[in-house]
Amino acid sequence: MQIKLYDIRKNKMHLTQQQVAEYLGISTRSYRDKELSRHPFTQDEMFKLSSYFGMKIEDIFLPRKYQFGTKEHKKALKNK
Repeated sequence: MQIKLYDIRKNKMHLTQQQVAEYLGISTRSYRDKELSRHPFTQDEMFKLSSYFGMKIEDIFLPRKYQFGTKEHKKALKNK
């Protein structure tokens, strides 16, 4: 799961999956699958989201090996 993306979308920007999917021009189901890491985001989608949220890509997306979170990453997120 793209934990950072989920947190930004839901808790900071207060957006639904449908709203973000519409911005990207994809279906809500496709967006949901990507947010859950069932399918990868394209580079174009990552750049669009970076621009949309006004953030760096690395501040939104986790490297693939960390998408589901590690104990250290989850601990770091809790301490923020």
